[in-house]
Amino acid sequence: MKLDSLPINTTLLNKPLDMKLNMAAIDETARDFEAMFMTEMLKPMFEGIQPDETFGGGKGEEVFNSLMLDEYGKTMASTGTVGIAELVKQQLIEMQSKANEPEVAQDMHGPKNVTTGDVADVR
Repeated sequence: MKLDSLPINTTLLNKPLDMKLNMAAIDETARDFEAMFMTEMLKPMFEGIQPDETFGGGKGEEVFNSLMLDEYGKTMASTGTVGIAELVKQQLIEMQSKANEPEVAQDMHGPKNVTTGDVADVR
């Protein structure tokens, strides 16, 4: 099958790119990252704990243990006391704001000189 015979949805091509900062999405992404990070930090703490033989154990506990750790991570991240989410949020804002600056933009040939528009020779 030829690539030029595939149908193209031109409505997507005609839409302008919305490069504005979406603060709600940035907050959510930063919080989610902190929750995932805290969950990964908690996993080694619970590896050595053996389940109570009277009421615990089995495949069900293995499955639900990871879900419990996810919830612990989310709870810790929701308090905002760790501070990872705030750092990630600052980095995301900085990255998105720099993406709009022309001197940061690069094409597939390498960085361009902002004043002349010439592609730098990186060989």
